[in-house]
This record gives sequence, C-alpha cells and structure tokens, in this order.
Amino acid sequence: MHVMILDGHPDERRLVSALLDHYASSLHPDATVRRIAVRDLAFDPNLRRGYGTDQEWEPDLCEVGAAIEACDHIVVGFPLWWGGEPARLKGLLDRVILPGFAFRYRDKGQFWDRLLVGRSADVIITMDTPPWYLRAVYGDPVGRRWHRQVLGFCGFDPVRVHRFGPTRRGQAKKRIEGWHAQVAKAAATAPALKRGTKLIAASSRSEFESAILERQS
Repeated sequence: MHVMILDGHPDERRLVSALLDHYASSLHPDATVRRIAVRDLAFDPNLRRGYGTDQEWEPDLCEVGAAIEACDHIVVGFPLWWGGEPARLKGLLDRVILPGFAFRYRDKGQFWDRLLVGRSADVIITMDTPPWYLRAVYGDPVGRRWHRQVLGFCGFDPVRVHRFGPTRRGQAKKRIEGWHAQVAKAAATAPALKRGTKLIAASSRSEFESAILERQS
C-alpha cells in the first residue's frame, strides 16, 4: 500500500507532527510512505484567477500531485485554527485540487466526476476545543467539510476524521497515550479499508498526466 502523509502545520515539532510520526511508525512494514510537510514547499498559495486561467504548478506542487496520483491512502494532519486548517494548507488545496486533476465537471447538469476514486483517507486534527463541544455546539464544520467537500468531493472513500483535543493546560500530555493508541489503530486498519477502483489505472491516466503537464507549461 502506498501511503501519502501530508503535514499541514506551518511549524516544526508540533503535536500534530508527532501524531503523524506515530501513524507512520504504526503502518505495516510493507507500506510505502511518502511524507510531505506543507511548510517545506515553495509555492504561491494564492489561486489568483480561480479556474479561469491556468496557473503553472511550481516543482514542489508537481511532486504533491504525483504523490497524490501514486497513493492508495492519504493521511492529512493539521491544527484547528479559527474553525479551519492553517492558511498555507488551504492554499495548497486551492492550487492542487483542480478540475482535470482531482475532479471534472460534466458538460450538462450540476454533477461532476470524481477523478481520485480508489483512494482512502485519514484526517488528523488537533484542537484546543473539546471534540464533543465541536460537534454539539458548532456542528463539526471542519470534519464535515474535509469529509464531504474536500476529499469526498474528489473521490476519496472512505474518509475517517480523527479529532484530538483539548490540547491546552496540559491536556495533551495527559491524553497522549490514548491518542497514540487511536492513531496506531487507524494506521493498522488502513490497509483493510474498502476502496474503489482507481480511474488513473484505466482510461483517465492520460487525462491525469496531461493535467500535471499543463500545470508545468
């Protein structure tokens, strides 16, 4: 199984990075892991003209696109800041999750084709907010968005969202053992997740590769 781990924290040696470390070490020895930290990427996070004009992919974004294309399972980790992911991770989504690469609108109607089917995902979110409060009071918008409007929109299925909090006032230190167990269980069960068939393996490969090339031209 090919696993892509995407660290969305803009700083090093933070809690979410440590949880991703534990996830990686808990994977089956046969897993192939490609780890990328958004903070190490050189790219413009602004999609300046929406989908109206092609915006060339920088070399680092080409690597991200190739890693997504190759993976069977993606793990995304980030801290919850003001109800969402850090700005640079959001910019990465804007620049990479594009029509012709991750999805394709149909000529007629309001529906679309999910071009990243055949892949599953785990999302790891650290937060000061207690997870129960996030669900009960706020309705868990970040979890629902990543599940349905980001990864699910492009075909990732299943998508599992893991919420770790609260982290303030020593709570992370008290809860870390249980969080490690939860992360290890997610890693151990990832190979058994039921995934669809990748479109990339069949007729969509040329379209997928063309989308990457277009972003470099």
